[in-house]
Parts: sequence; structure tokens; C-alpha cells
Amino acid sequence: MALDPSLGSYEAIAQGFQWTLPPRFNIGVAVCDRWALDPATAQSPALIVETADGATQVTSFAALKTESDRLANGLTDLGVTRGDRVAILLPQRRETAAAHLAVYKMGAIAVPLFTLFGQDALTYRLGNCGASVVLTDGANAVRLMEAIEPLSPQPKVIVVDPDGPAGTIDLAELLARSTSAFTPVDTAADDPALIIYTSGTTGKPKGALHAHRVLLGHLPGVEMPHDFFPRDGDLFWTPADWAWIGGLLDVLLPALFHGKPVLAHRAAKFEAEAALDLMARHKVRNVFMPPTALRMIRQLPDKKVRGRVALRSLGSGGETLGRDLLDWGKTILGVTINEFYGQTECNLVVANNAALFPTRPGAMGKAVPGHRVAIIGEDGQEKPDGELGLVAIARPDPVMFLEYWNNPDATAEKFIGDWLVTGDMGHRDPEGYFWFKGRDDDVITSAGYRIGPGEVEDTLSTHPAVAQVAVIGVPDPQRTEVVKAFIVPKNLRVLEDPELSARLMREIQDFAKARHAAHAYPRQIAFLDALPTTATGKIRRKDLRDLS
Repeated sequence: MALDPSLGSYEAIAQGFQWTLPPRFNIGVAVCDRWALDPATAQSPALIVETADGATQVTSFAALKTESDRLANGLTDLGVTRGDRVAILLPQRRETAAAHLAVYKMGAIAVPLFTLFGQDALTYRLGNCGASVVLTDGANAVRLMEAIEPLSPQPKVIVVDPDGPAGTIDLAELLARSTSAFTPVDTAADDPALIIYTSGTTGKPKGALHAHRVLLGHLPGVEMPHDFFPRDGDLFWTPADWAWIGGLLDVLLPALFHGKPVLAHRAAKFEAEAALDLMARHKVRNVFMPPTALRMIRQLPDKKVRGRVALRSLGSGGETLGRDLLDWGKTILGVTINEFYGQTECNLVVANNAALFPTRPGAMGKAVPGHRVAIIGEDGQEKPDGELGLVAIARPDPVMFLEYWNNPDATAEKFIGDWLVTGDMGHRDPEGYFWFKGRDDDVITSAGYRIGPGEVEDTLSTHPAVAQVAVIGVPDPQRTEVVKAFIVPKNLRVLEDPELSARLMREIQDFAKARHAAHAYPRQIAFLDALPTTATGKIRRKDLRDLS
């Protein structure tokens, strides 16, 4: 299923590509066990972990297999069986990868969770998926225990660091009493493996359920923007958390599938110079970096960036890059930034590859071989080139999700006939480039994250000082958009008292960070005496945008 660069042109590669999906496939076996069981690759590095104190730990495929097998046995002893959901609330670290592999090899379903999620966000997701076990670390354990308190039954909590809170299970002790002899479950390629939650415009987040085949579906979309990854000497890193599809399925699992090491390091906050130093220290060759991170590096003086890293490929997605940023990448970083496009439900279906066709600033790229991408109308009919419509992907497609977890109505709404509709508007030009023109809903794109205003509004509305609230995205030069909340306070004196207003604003922002998510709190707040609504009481978000 690999792209064949020897065919020379994009058209020839696309025409010559064919999916060869095996009927039986298991992600854990494919990315770890097959390398660990081969004497030639067993001791090859799978993970290079730089810890917070600057130490470097190298984990081989053989060691990763042993740890994940012990964990699989430990989870089995805790009662986890095929199809059960196991949540993983961990940053980039060795145990995170081992947990994913263990869950996949058991035939259970992994549920990655972002460590910046607040208590409400965790409670909802864990309750919605019915997780039986959660793995976390010391930094998140107390908050997690508070989040599971309302749930019944409560999931068991495994803490990977020593001295976890009362009522938790120590990972080291669990592994010590577990054997390393584990036989992976024989899973079909279409069996469920993974739930990644994504927010919509209204209501609660939806859990996109993916099959084991999703990894195979990702491979062409990784190879294309990363200059036909893998090659000898490649080493992959991303600042994106492995809880998101961009970190997990754009970097970690594809690199391991190809037998290439992944650098694991997740700083509490992205810092441009620290990221450059990290890549230089470890001789990183391949990077997925969101546009916001690239813009932060670009703010450094050119002399501090030029020649500091030796990248072979640099992919970026989530937001559109401009000509200036692309030119800066070539001149200062010495590499063409290849943009790509997808979403949690159906990822990496459009991409650029400067070696195959010229990069056009503002264009998302061309359809990745193996995926049928089109612009359609609301009637499901394809639009001619140059005409605006909905970006859509035809099913069946191996990278496409199975369904939204426990939400058949939302699943049905995601499709028009046999087209999965992304929610993005765009057009395709006569040369096959796709161009993004905007969302057809109110999803906020901020620093590469897609944020549903509905969930933010739900959290803010529980604050005792808030009578009504509506959330939109407003333009921001660095993050593309930031969350802005329009709030009607219960005490309207806030509107006339700047000191009271400022104090309440900070209080609400801190409340949103703790209860919902630190990456999705309202960076801007405006207090109003009433929200603009239609005759039926629906919030007029267009009027709110006009106020911004």
C-alpha cells in the first residue's frame, strides 16, 4: 500500500495505487510485535524519551513488546476483556505508547484523553464511553479521581507514577505481578480499536470510533507530505499530544509501523527555542508541527533559527499556511512545509508533496492516492471544478471512522449518501488542488485545535454568575482564532463597574480552564445585557461576530 515514487509523477502514483487491506489486522502487532520478534530489529529503538529533567531513555521494540504484554495481562487480571474501553490520560511518554499497544493487542478499545481537559470534560467522556479502566500519571491523578466521582460504575484508575492517591492502582506493582507471555487477540481489520472525541457546534462531544484498519488508511497520507517516509535515518517528532489524531495517527503509530523511532517529549507549554534545541539535540528528521507552533518559531530572529535543525520533512495541518510562512520555511528552515488536510473522522485525505507538484500557497493540496475526495452540493452531486461546495470523501475508505459512539443520529447526519461530509466549504481547481473557504458550521479553529462552542457554553453556563452565554471564534494573528464568550451576567452591575467586570472575567476564565479545558477557555469575554436572538430564541452568532 506504499506510494511508489519510482512512478515519477503524482498522476502515475495515484493511478497505480491500490489498497491491499488484509482481512485480519491488529495495530499493536503491526507496530511493535512484528519488529520485536525479528532478531534483526528487536533491539532497534522504538521510542526516544526525553524526560522533564533532560535525561534520555531509549526503548527498543523488544522492550516495548515486553511492557505492553505485561500491561495486557495486568489489564486482563483487572477484568478488561475484548471490546471494553480503556482510557489513557497521559502525555507523551513510554507508558502512553505501551498502554495503546496493550489495549489494541487485547482487542479492547483505547480512548486517548488530553491532559489539559478539565473535570467536566473528563467526566463526560469517561461516562459516555463507559471506560472500565483509566491510566494516568501523578500530575493528573487527583483531578481524574474527582472527575470519576459522579460515575457509576467508576472506572479503575492506574497511576504510572509512584504514590498515587488512595483508591488507585500502582502500575509498577501491576506489571510486577504480570507475566510477559501474552497472545494477541486475532482481530479483524474492521474490528473497533480506538475512540477519539471530537467537538461539534452544539451539544456534547462525539466519540469517533475507528477500526484497526485506520492505521493502514493513514499510511499514504503520512508518506506523501513527508517526502515518501520512511527513509534511512528518519526520526519523527511532533509537539502535538498523542491524545489527538494528529499526534497518534499522523506520527506515533505510522512511524512505529515502519520500524522508525519516535521522539517523545511533551513540554507543559510550547516554547520555540526549546523546540529547536530539542530537535537539534536528537537530530530529528521528520516533524508534524501545527501552524501556530511554526508561527511562534518564526517570531525568533532568523539567525537563531537558520541552520539549527536538519529536517528532511515538515508537515503541517489544521490551519492554512500563507505564502510568507512557506517562503520562510524554505529559506530559514531549509525545507518545504507540506500542508495536509483531514479531520478526526477521516484524516489525511488531501496533502502536498513539493517533489511531485508545485506548492500553491493557500491550497490544501491534492487528494492523497487511495482516497476519493470531491466537492459536492447538498444534494450529494459532485460540483464542477471551480465551484464552491462541501468537501467530502467517498465511502468505503479505510481511514474513515466506523461511527460515532452510541450516537447513530449524528453518524447518519455525517453523510450525504455515500459521501462523508467534512463540514468544510471549498473548491477544487482544474489542476486538482483543493482550496479551503470556510466552515459550514460554527466550529472554532484555534492553534490547530477544533473547538465546539456548545461544550464551552455548557461549562460557562454552570458558573453561578452567568445568566446566559454564547461563544464564537474571533480572528487572531497567531492562533487563527481564539474563543470569545458573550455573557449576560446575573448581576447587571458588572456592565457598569470596570473593576467588577475585570475580576469576574478572570474568575470565569479560571473556571473554564479547570472545568472544561485549558486549550479552549475564552481568551476574550464581553458582558452584555442581552444576547441577540431570533424570533424562536436561537442565538444569532452572526450578530455576535459583527460585535467583535
